[in-house]
Amino acid sequence: MRFTHTTLPQRVVFAPRDAPRAVAREAGRLGARRVLLIASRRAAAAADPIAAELPVVRRHEEVVMHVPAEVADRARAAAADARADTLVTVGGGSATGLGKAVALTTGLPLLAVPTTYAGSEATNVWGLTEGGTKTTGVDDAVLPRAVVHDAALLTSLPTALAVASGLNALAHCVDSMWGPRADPIDRALATEGIRALAAGLPALARNGGGLEGIEQTLYGAHLAAVSFASAGSGLHHRICHVLGGMFDLPHAQTHAVVLPHVLALNAPHAPEAEGRIAAALGAPTAVAGLAALRARVGAPHALREHGMPEEGIARAVAPILAAVPEGNPAPVTEENLTALLYAAWRGERG
Repeated sequence: MRFTHTTLPQRVVFAPRDAPRAVAREAGRLGARRVLLIASRRAAAAADPIAAELPVVRRHEEVVMHVPAEVADRARAAAADARADTLVTVGGGSATGLGKAVALTTGLPLLAVPTTYAGSEATNVWGLTEGGTKTTGVDDAVLPRAVVHDAALLTSLPTALAVASGLNALAHCVDSMWGPRADPIDRALATEGIRALAAGLPALARNGGGLEGIEQTLYGAHLAAVSFASAGSGLHHRICHVLGGMFDLPHAQTHAVVLPHVLALNAPHAPEAEGRIAAALGAPTAVAGLAALRARVGAPHALREHGMPEEGIARAVAPILAAVPEGNPAPVTEENLTALLYAAWRGERG
């Protein structure tokens, strides 16, 4: 066992049915006096009670998937105009991502209140999209100083989106098994994350999950994001970032579709990681376990159903090959990558 592991400094609060007071307490710990609250209009039901407990000087509602650069510029201008000293985001990965974009250039402390299972709130990774290209980077300035998880905020999340978002979290776990900086601690966290997600997701698909199912999924998603932040972006995320930025595909659904195909490619070349994934899913193999879980939850399965054009496959191959992380378990070639993308586009069951 020779490795170096970094644990990111962050305060995490699980506060079921208590988000407004918990956020106010955490904002107080940060010394917040002038808060820029970032939340889309769709997130108003969750954001309004939180805003009522904070010294909000401006609400910014323009939240766009993949964080276009021009949207980030307008949010930065809003923070400057309001003389904000603290950022609070309420919403999914797009809201958190926009908050990170502002924190990146302003250095303002960020407090995140997630309403999906995206996991961005637990990482120091930022992303911006410009000209059809999504650029990501790592900077500790964007790591939220505090995160408040309240399962009650996710009770109204549509089932299909909840499932896709949870599978996105599962993809964080899988990538954490063989990401470029993956270590034994990452794999341990990811294994427990998979177990929790496998327990919570079927409950979400059946009946919305109730607080217990949502909390299991939130717990798993948080472990997934923590492990992913340490292990780094593996092949799965490199593929999805290229596709998402190039074709403006929905984030969670894209990850949910691509995951089984990347797992099928890498698993035979990583037997120790494959065994961990299989055991966490309670299945004889990782591929079989994921397929069974996807069938139980009604997972999305075809990129063509989410806006990707068939001719886009050929366009995506070169930038994905350029982004393949060093040390990926399986060799990635133009041939097998093209086959993987066609299978994900058509919706072949993985």
